[in-house]
Amino acid sequence: MELCKILHMNSGDGDKSYAKNSLLQQKATSKVWPIIKEAIEDYLCTENIPITTLSIADLGCSFGPNTLSILSDLIKQFHKTILLHHNKPIQYQIFFNDLPSNDFDSLFRSLSNFLEDLKNQIGTDFGTCFFNGVPGSFYGRLFPNKSLHFVHSSYALHWLSQVPEGMEMINKGNIFIDRTSPKNVIEGYYKQFQKDFSLFLKCRGEEIVSGGRMVVTLIGRTNESPPKEDFCYTFTLLNLAIYNMVKEGIIREGKVDRFNIPTFMPSPKEVKTEVLKEGSFIINRVEVAGIDWNAYNDEFDESNVLVDSSYCYAKCIRSVIEPLMITHFGEAVVEELFHRNAFKDEAD
Repeated sequence: MELCKILHMNSGDGDKSYAKNSLLQQKATSKVWPIIKEAIEDYLCTENIPITTLSIADLGCSFGPNTLSILSDLIKQFHKTILLHHNKPIQYQIFFNDLPSNDFDSLFRSLSNFLEDLKNQIGTDFGTCFFNGVPGSFYGRLFPNKSLHFVHSSYALHWLSQVPEGMEMINKGNIFIDRTSPKNVIEGYYKQFQKDFSLFLKCRGEEIVSGGRMVVTLIGRTNESPPKEDFCYTFTLLNLAIYNMVKEGIIREGKVDRFNIPTFMPSPKEVKTEVLKEGSFIINRVEVAGIDWNAYNDEFDESNVLVDSSYCYAKCIRSVIEPLMITHFGEAVVEELFHRNAFKDEAD
C-alpha cells in the first residue's frame, strides 16, 4: 500500500491521540520561534512590496493544539510587524497541508474557537483569515506558481516519501538504521532523503514568491559520519521490544524484516548540501537544538531521556507510529506491544 495513504498521526483527542501526546513537538517549536520571528521581520522589512493578502502555508501540519498555537503566533507576529511598517491590517490566506489521511476534521472543527481566541488577544482589526485544507504530499507541487509568502514546516520533513527500495532484503533484524545495519542500508536511506528533499525544495522554490521565506524544523542528528551509535535511539528501543515478541512467537520474524520505518534524520551538513545543490533557496540560518523528553525539564540531558514523568515516552512514540504499524502488524499485536510499555522496560 502506498505510504501516503496510511501515514498519519493518531487522530482525535483521546488518550492515545497525537493531539494529547505531542509535547515534544511543542517544545521544539518554542525553541525555533526566535528564528521564525526573525524571518517574518526580515521579510516584511526587507521586501518593500505592498501586501494586501499574505499567504501562509503549514506543510505537514497534522492537527491539535500545536498546529493552532504556531499559527496564532505567526499571525500575531505578522500583524504586529505589518502595523509597525505598513500601518494597516491585511488579509491572511492560510493553507493547511498534510497527507489525505490526516485528521483534517478535528483541525477545521477547532478553527472557530481559534479565531475567537485570536480576536480576544489582538483585537478584531487584525484582518480577515481564510482557511484552506490542502491534502497531498509535499514531495510534489501543491500551490500555483509564486503564490506563497511564508512557508512553515515542523517535524515533518524527516519522513520520506517511501521506504528505500530493497530494505527488507538487506536490513534484516532492524526496522530502521541501526548500528548493526550494513553500509548500503545507510546509503539507501540517504539517497532517498536526497531525492525527496531536493524535490521538496524545487517545488517550494516554484511556489514561493521572490524574496519569500521558509522555516523548516526536522528531527536530525549532530554527527556527520555514519552512526557508530544508534541512528535513532527511539527506534532502537522499539526494535528491541518487537524482537522480544518475535522470541515469544507473537510476531513472525519475516514480517518484521519486511517492516522498515520511512524516516531519515539528516545532519546539518547534509541539509546544507542539498539546499545549495538544488539552488532555489539561500540559507540564512541552520541551527541545532536538543529537546529533552522530560515534560518538566527545558534543558536537554540524555540521562533524563527515559525519566518516568507525566509526559510518557511510549505514548509519544505510539501517537506517531501506531497507524503505520497497525497496517503491517495488525491492531492486536501493536496493542500488546505498547501495553507492555517495552521502551522503558528494555532500557532499565
